[in-house]
Amino acid sequence: MRVAVVGALAAVAVLCYLFLFLRGSFEFAIERRLTAVGAMVLVAFTQGVATLLFQTVTQNRVLTPSIMGFDSVYTLAQTAMVVAFGGAVLAATDGVGKVVAQTLLMVAFATFLFRWLFSGRHANLHVLLLVGVAIGMAFDSVATFGQRVLAPADYDLLSARLFGRLTAAEPHVLALAAVVCVLVGIVVVRRHARLDVLHLGRDVATNLGVDHRRELTVVLVCVSVLVAMSTAVVGPLTFFGFLVAVLTHQVAGTHRHAVLLPMSFLLGVLVLVGGQFVMEHVFYATGMLTVVLEFVGGTVFLVLLLRKGTL
Repeated sequence: MRVAVVGALAAVAVLCYLFLFLRGSFEFAIERRLTAVGAMVLVAFTQGVATLLFQTVTQNRVLTPSIMGFDSVYTLAQTAMVVAFGGAVLAATDGVGKVVAQTLLMVAFATFLFRWLFSGRHANLHVLLLVGVAIGMAFDSVATFGQRVLAPADYDLLSARLFGRLTAAEPHVLALAAVVCVLVGIVVVRRHARLDVLHLGRDVATNLGVDHRRELTVVLVCVSVLVAMSTAVVGPLTFFGFLVAVLTHQVAGTHRHAVLLPMSFLLGVLVLVGGQFVMEHVFYATGMLTVVLEFVGGTVFLVLLLRKGTL
């Protein structure tokens, strides 16, 4: 029932964004709005579901995939391109090829990290998180150094790419991302019962007949693909997924992933599309939604962290 209500609200938000306050050419306006809605639906699915899955396998509602250094990999890759070839390379390399290359780079990084850490005798998730934090900090430091040696014009072009761009995605890129999301979604939905067991911890999952290491690896690779695709298409969003995950647990009222997964997706759509509609037509601040969401998500993160006193 709650999923149906949130789904209806999300549908209303989408219809309002698409058809209200249209000015000028209908075809031109609706094409741009459909592309923007497609990008927001993509981000809602990838960020919301990925964060929910990550918190399930880590058994912690404060941690997010960003803790693994995904955003840092993207930032370092973009910075290295500009340092090597100049700011003009960002526009010259836009397209499916660049998105695929960035996604493969980020997934390769995560897969290597997982295989290395989980192949050892004393490998565990806490070591994975610790190494992820350390690598993320190292990548951020290298990227910051690279940004400081850039010319002002190149730095401005790079800075624009290091913020979420919900209304600047390309339609053919969204089509590729949609196919990837459908494939990952099928894998995740078929495992919803096993996700319920994984949430209980390694010992309980093993006693119930679940291959914990194999399932954990599959889930983490799915998280890697989702976050990598989202970051490559619209840029890094550090706290949006965390905000959606918090809302999901509050609204769903259950620990069953058959409810949590669609709830996280629909809440993400409602927050993004509804928020974009309000920002454009009430506050007339089209590009400020990601800034507001990151601020609110970061504030909620700090509040929960201070309340819990630990990660």
